[in-house]
Amino acid sequence: MSDSPDLISAAEPAPPTATATAQDDGAAARAAAKAAHVATLSTVFAPDGTLAQAIPGYRPRDAQASMAQAVAGAIEDSETVIVEAGTGTGKTFAYLVPAMLWGGKVILSTGTKNLQDQLFQRDIPTVRRALNVPISVALLKGRANYLCHYHLERAEVAGKLASRQDAAWLREIGRFAKVTSTGDKAELAAVPENAPVWQLVTSTRDNCLGTECPHYKECFVMRARKEAQQADMVVVNHHLFFADVVLRDTGMAELLPAANTVIFDEAHQLPDTATLFFGETLSTSQLLELARDTVAEGLSHARDAVDWVRLGAPLERAARDLRLAFSKDSTRMAISQIEADPRIAPVFNETLDAVDAALSEFVELLESQAERAESLQQCHRRAVELAQRLAAWREQPAPPRPAAATGEEVPAVPADAFGPDTVRWVEVFSHTVQLHRTPLSIAPIFTRQREGPPRAWIFTSATLSVKGNFTHYAAQLGLDKDRSLTLPSPFDYASQGLLYVPRGLPAPQAPHFTEAVVEAALPLIEAAGGRAFLLCTTLRAVQRASDMLYDAFAERGLELPLLVQGQASRTELLDRFRELGNAVLVGSQSFWEGVDVRGEALSLVIIDKLPFAPPDDPVLAARMEVLQKKGLSPFAVHQLPHAVITLKQGAGRLIRSETDRGVLVICDTRLVEKPYGRQIWQSLPPFARTREEQTVLRFLSDLRGQPVATGDDGGDGGEGDGDAV
Repeated sequence: MSDSPDLISAAEPAPPTATATAQDDGAAARAAAKAAHVATLSTVFAPDGTLAQAIPGYRPRDAQASMAQAVAGAIEDSETVIVEAGTGTGKTFAYLVPAMLWGGKVILSTGTKNLQDQLFQRDIPTVRRALNVPISVALLKGRANYLCHYHLERAEVAGKLASRQDAAWLREIGRFAKVTSTGDKAELAAVPENAPVWQLVTSTRDNCLGTECPHYKECFVMRARKEAQQADMVVVNHHLFFADVVLRDTGMAELLPAANTVIFDEAHQLPDTATLFFGETLSTSQLLELARDTVAEGLSHARDAVDWVRLGAPLERAARDLRLAFSKDSTRMAISQIEADPRIAPVFNETLDAVDAALSEFVELLESQAERAESLQQCHRRAVELAQRLAAWREQPAPPRPAAATGEEVPAVPADAFGPDTVRWVEVFSHTVQLHRTPLSIAPIFTRQREGPPRAWIFTSATLSVKGNFTHYAAQLGLDKDRSLTLPSPFDYASQGLLYVPRGLPAPQAPHFTEAVVEAALPLIEAAGGRAFLLCTTLRAVQRASDMLYDAFAERGLELPLLVQGQASRTELLDRFRELGNAVLVGSQSFWEGVDVRGEALSLVIIDKLPFAPPDDPVLAARMEVLQKKGLSPFAVHQLPHAVITLKQGAGRLIRSETDRGVLVICDTRLVEKPYGRQIWQSLPPFARTREEQTVLRFLSDLRGQPVATGDDGGDGGEGDGDAV
């Protein structure tokens, strides 16, 4: 061994450096903090612990405690975790407890506004009282949910309403404006949230006057954003979260940088929501609204300057002509499909040229008048933005145009703004046409949004995996699937439920498939005494099935109420379904998730076919083509896992508590006849299985006349939209 003091024998440990000592101290501190968290959570979720003592009816669940530990670990280490928690786990409490105790500034994003309200009004106050923690909470929604003083005033002065009902609703809103502290339209039960009059008294990103508004100081949107910035926990929804990422127009821009923890509940919805917002859309409705708003503001502020009605007419006419280029009321077509169709392509291209020309002329004419009023200047900015968006969609260069009032250049949207991995497509509705540009993968974009200061990201839902495999979900968002866990439901599915696949049904593509489904369903509905959901994969099937059920009930003398999607809002239909107790509800995609009906009101869920996305969907077709070019199987990699996750959502409507019992019927023989069918049913809850109708009829008959109690959900009630009993 050398005598040099600078050399240390390999047999002797090196003295710790200052850096090493600090790292050791940091690791020790983190280990101690984790141990403390484990001990605290054990106390909180124990049978006689904090929640049990504070919340009547609370029941401890091992899976709930395990999820809370995983969330706490992610918060402690500023990591990402994906948690699939089966129905009844109590995932709401499982993430709220660690978030309140150690989450710092928390953003909690939910699937719907209804679930937002439920969390804010019920779940969060319950947990906060139980833990006795002094955290502040704010609810933040998109601007269309808040009453706008300026637009209310303008609507009251204009007095032009479509009906007497709208006039009555406007008076209600006027009275509401004088007493509300939030301006949230959800607080005004007297006016339906989907009433047309709300569009007249709320603002949009396009028509908000911002700091130039005479009511800016009392603006409900600004007040909500200010409260959110100051709160410890902010409850938003996925649409709001991603709208801000793209538009920077929801107040989230100031929230996200300060957040220590971001939690996505109902996270299975994120890929579709993110795809919607990371793409770009231009609709004929936007063009019509721009023309109408410009005419109204011009007549109000510069009546004699130009003939405002004549200025807006060409743009309105061109927008309507573009809709008339399509004969169907509902269709989706990729631009390549349109160009290949000799009946549509010439008319579409001609009318699109006309829209382009009318919009360009509209921008030029409006530019000279924009300085007359702030509202006209804003209309000019909207027109410029729409012109640039149209040019980008058509893959044409759009030069920047000067903003009339400031002289600053408005940057053009480059034609390649989205890169090569996008698909351009058109969606046609009864009254409007939408031009879409959609990214084929959102993973790179979402990954960039998650870069920045370290923070915890928690993704949770009851349906995120295929047989416990998170590859498909994680790949869609660019997440690490290794940081994931599956927690089983506490329900005893084998004794509570029965999975039935009828024999002798035709293939789902057969012409009279829906008729065969209804014929197979009728004896089951009769045996169950109603109390059934019939979930279809298309609106056409909903209409055909409901028509057949009306006739069949009359023929058989069955006095069972029939509720059909479209007759009323989803919330109204669900309320009536629960109240009636023996109803049959026929619905499509909107009833496959976010619906919580407990007890004997729902004992039978019938699904017509496996929910594979239609292969002619423009975005899906483009994604499949990319996968094929990579040598991958589009069916195995994308279509099958997507269908499994969707089917799990529909199947999850049946058993909602430990005491629920019922039958899940899947009228698609591919479940048992195709090789991939095994992978699908093994991803479903572990129901007892049968193909014998008599077994099902006996099961349903046994349920008749046996009241089913409902219990506390441990923080999982109203999963999806707050419709819990």
